[in-house]
Amino acid sequence: MTADRPEPIIRVEGLTAGYGLTVVLQDVRFEVYPGEIVAILGVSGCGKSTLLNAMIGLLSPTAGRIWIDGRDIVTAEDRRREEILSTFGVAFQSGALFGSMTALENVALPLEEFTDLPPEAVEWIAAMKLRLVGLAGFEHYKPSELSGGMRKRAALARAMAMDPKILFLDEPSAGLDPVTAAQLDELILQLSRGQGVTCVMVTHELASVFALANRVIFLDKAARGIVAQGRPSEISQDRTNPGVWRFFHRTTQDTEAAQA
Repeated sequence: MTADRPEPIIRVEGLTAGYGLTVVLQDVRFEVYPGEIVAILGVSGCGKSTLLNAMIGLLSPTAGRIWIDGRDIVTAEDRRREEILSTFGVAFQSGALFGSMTALENVALPLEEFTDLPPEAVEWIAAMKLRLVGLAGFEHYKPSELSGGMRKRAALARAMAMDPKILFLDEPSAGLDPVTAAQLDELILQLSRGQGVTCVMVTHELASVFALANRVIFLDKAARGIVAQGRPSEISQDRTNPGVWRFFHRTTQDTEAAQA
């Protein structure tokens, strides 16, 4: 910690992770600071989902440590692990809403699992979170009765149910039309600025990256880790890494061809 920078709220050190004998990420290291919106980028298969799953405790790494607000989720067990899980929210790409439950019931789930609040309080908080994301009046709709954008908002409301310090967002605007995606981006920005929430998002959507991210972390499949890190405006103009250039400029050309 320096005089002008706080302690990181997320710290990943020496992370190695994969599936079976396949190593997807090796010795990955980075930090995320309070209030930041950090985008994890890279082409398909580079390890974005692997990294996200390790950070939220769904995947056990083969090596390394992951500190979430000062506590290591890799080594935590039982009650301590539950305490860590209750400090962050996750909105999955598909929304992961339970189809047999209403929007209100879906948002209430974390409160029922992690608190001892009475049912009346749980219902009130869940309704408030739906109102926060613009879904007042849709409390008793089931996911199948909501549009794609509304399901994304409901998933975000559920992720916010416990007033977390950190939100993990998996492709938050994927599959949405440009107007709805922009509205969701604005909502995420309001949550970050208005409530000081730290956001880590996995995305392919460059419009969302430039609209939201303070910093990007770019993963590369061959390198099994981070090959670029910095502000979107800086990383997108960096010609030293052809893969990063091609990603940001949606081209198959190398940087040399682009310069010609």
